[in-house]
Amino acid sequence: MTPKPAGPPDGGWGWVVAAAAFAVNGLSYGLLRSLGLALPDLAEHFERSAQDTAWVSALALAVQQAASPVGSALSTRWGARPVVMVGGVLTSLGLVFSAFARSLLHLYLGLGSGWALVFAPALGTLSRYFSRRRVLAVGLALTGNGASSLLLAPALQFLLDTFGWRGALLLLGAVTLHLTPCGALLRPLALSGDPLAPPRTPLAALGLGLFRRRAFSIFALGTALIGGGYFVPYVHLGPHALDQGMGGYGAALVVAVAAVGDASARLVSGWLADQGWVPLPRLLVVFGSLTGLGVLAVGLVPTAGTEEGWGAPLLAAAGAYGLSAGSYAPLVFGVLPGLVGIGGVVQATGLVMMLMSLGGLLGPPLSGFLRDKTGDFSTSFLVCSSFILSGSFIYMGLPRALPTCRPVSPPATPPPERGELLPVAQVSLLSAGRADSSRDTAC
Repeated sequence: MTPKPAGPPDGGWGWVVAAAAFAVNGLSYGLLRSLGLALPDLAEHFERSAQDTAWVSALALAVQQAASPVGSALSTRWGARPVVMVGGVLTSLGLVFSAFARSLLHLYLGLGSGWALVFAPALGTLSRYFSRRRVLAVGLALTGNGASSLLLAPALQFLLDTFGWRGALLLLGAVTLHLTPCGALLRPLALSGDPLAPPRTPLAALGLGLFRRRAFSIFALGTALIGGGYFVPYVHLGPHALDQGMGGYGAALVVAVAAVGDASARLVSGWLADQGWVPLPRLLVVFGSLTGLGVLAVGLVPTAGTEEGWGAPLLAAAGAYGLSAGSYAPLVFGVLPGLVGIGGVVQATGLVMMLMSLGGLLGPPLSGFLRDKTGDFSTSFLVCSSFILSGSFIYMGLPRALPTCRPVSPPATPPPERGELLPVAQVSLLSAGRADSSRDTAC
């Protein structure tokens, strides 16, 4: 038998896995982000409110995330490669069947059926291939979201204008079938920290025992709260631009600007996190707070004006949101190996996706409800920013999230993958009247 490597290879085939995860992310979250451009057409065709049509994207996003532990459990048992390939086929069929919908209920049931099987296994497999450059690799994969939005937002608007929403969904079904060859690139990797045998029970396969770790429980609560507002711009940034007086292509430009900022910030944030200058939990607090302020700015910008105007204030706010949200995204998944260990990272990824779905299921419908009551999305973005800022506050309970009495030098080599973030290094505090010192962990 081939012996298991001592740790992740930190490169090699891992870069191919990163490219596959890049495409998976683009064909899942990137497509969902652009799908909000079709909501006004759906509301007009079915003669329903913005709140009702918001459930189309909200349920697709919620199903993808809520069922992610199932994808992780299946990957733990049979490997990520076959699970992602099957998920790609189901995703494509869901979009094709949705193109023939006769009511919003058909769209509620058709979209998101296969996405749950692709994202968590792909990203969890990528984390297993890297150690020293893990957050950078995750950030590279997550730029697929922004890059896909940059291409799909104007393309989807063109498809809607040319073929209508039914033709657009048919063509998107053909595009998402490319998830299947992406899954074929996820080569299995055996590591020394893996369990000796697959989980014997469904609950063990889901990884629910990870909630017994205090640090992971704090992280899960904060992430669930942030999910309540993080995905609202995915769904309603385009419709918000339309309400502000911008035309269809102007709204697509707003979505594209946010996507560019999102994609570029993910690479920079991943590189910064891998340098070890600032602990990952502290970066989570900072960039989570900036994301909440970015959503707040989107809701506070003045009216764009006429349909011919480009809406510079809204473009600037969307860019600020994209930069902050993109900086936050790779940190969420990059911190998981330090919280649960390399052997549980696939299960932890699925659980985090499920927790974010709770907020993702609440946020867009709440945003649509507030829009119906107030006449615009300004109040929606203000409320959702409060969710993000609250979750960022919860992150302060993570180890090393708050600064100590004096800076601690980062380790020269990556810490061992033992399942917990390294505790805050103890520092020596000299009292004014004594030559000896006492050891403490906090100020």
